[in-house]
Amino acid sequence: MTEDAPFFDPAFAAQLESLLHWRRDVRHFDRRAVPEADMDDLLRCACLAPSVGNSQPWRFVRLRSAAIRTMLASHIDDESAKASLRYAEQEQRDHYRSLKLHGVREAPELMAVFCDGHPSAGHGLGIATMPEMLRYSTVLAIHNLWLAARVRGIGVGWVSILDPQAVTTMLDVPAHWSLIALLCIGYPAELSATPELEQRGWQAREPWADRLFER
Repeated sequence: MTEDAPFFDPAFAAQLESLLHWRRDVRHFDRRAVPEADMDDLLRCACLAPSVGNSQPWRFVRLRSAAIRTMLASHIDDESAKASLRYAEQEQRDHYRSLKLHGVREAPELMAVFCDGHPSAGHGLGIATMPEMLRYSTVLAIHNLWLAARVRGIGVGWVSILDPQAVTTMLDVPAHWSLIALLCIGYPAELSATPELEQRGWQAREPWADRLFER
């Protein structure tokens, strides 16, 4: 039996492109709680992502503990301070330190996303020569979640200034899980189609054609 495929008209295509423009990395959150039904929807949409061999290697850890939140925030602040030393020029170092790089303390929801390096699903299909495809599959699930959140007016911030092994140990997950993302989830304090790093003069988005090559 063949299922009837939906038709996506030009108006939907335009809305989809608008959604992609308005998907922002959010660092400023208000304190409103995200409804449980919406959190369920975000995870359901995340798990519609494609995955190598249909292995579905993503593992979501919802962080409820205030103590863990405090430890994470302190760890990230320490790592950010270390990262600032990479910039030799004082002006750029000061610019870096002026950026707000995470919302771990105020975001109503924190989610750690791991990749299971040995999933039982998928039976190893597609990873004999590229085992990293499991991690790429997990990133696709994160992007699904991000877009589903934006449609609902919910913001997501991906925190990368951390030591993955330290966070993995802190969260006491299986050793064969690898950390892909720490996500801050909640309602943005303000909305903008322009990335904050561009607004703050750090880096603008460059033309897509500059990233295209032919052979």
